[in-house]
Amino acid sequence: MSDSATTIDFGAVIDININTLVAQLCNYINKNPFHGFIEVVPAYASLTVFYDVIQVKKDFKSANTAYEIVENYLSEALKNIELTEKAQPTLIEIPVVYDGEDLPFVAAHNQLSIEDVIKIHSQPTYRVYMMGFLPGFAYLGGLDERIATPRKQTPRVKVPAGSVGIAGKQTGIYPLESPGGWQLIGHTTTSLFSVGERNTTLLKAGDWVKFIPIL
Repeated sequence: MSDSATTIDFGAVIDININTLVAQLCNYINKNPFHGFIEVVPAYASLTVFYDVIQVKKDFKSANTAYEIVENYLSEALKNIELTEKAQPTLIEIPVVYDGEDLPFVAAHNQLSIEDVIKIHSQPTYRVYMMGFLPGFAYLGGLDERIATPRKQTPRVKVPAGSVGIAGKQTGIYPLESPGGWQLIGHTTTSLFSVGERNTTLLKAGDWVKFIPIL
């Protein structure tokens, strides 16, 4: 990816088995870091390892490049991830008031009633496939195709913090006020990002989320 980052890509897919492999590899790397390791960032079907080139080269002077060293490390990690315990996911329940201004559009687009959209959206347990876009923003997979809706053609300049939205076959919550193009169907008062807390984000990759409708 760069002179100080290497990416393993398992394909452009949204697949729970691939995402579980990514999470397991991420867990292995965090528990078995190499000298010079900085951090690992998981995504839907890939993960990127950041490292200090100078520190990596200090321990392996015979290698041509830091990339070669990290590539060898990752190849061995893939062979040995089964030796590491799988990270235990957490189930987080998030209360939602379904009052989003795009809720009628989502219903009309899918030829459903507003009540049906609320019921369908709050029924599944969603997996956090990856974090990104904003601090604390979780991309949630598992949205029922009956309410899948394209994102807005023109994004809003401001989306309020706590807004719950749909974009294609994904759903998610805006942790902070920001621009955004997702279809807004509701909001929550649950804090997803807190500066100064031990855990700055409520959610992490691999967790599960259940939306609880508030009437």
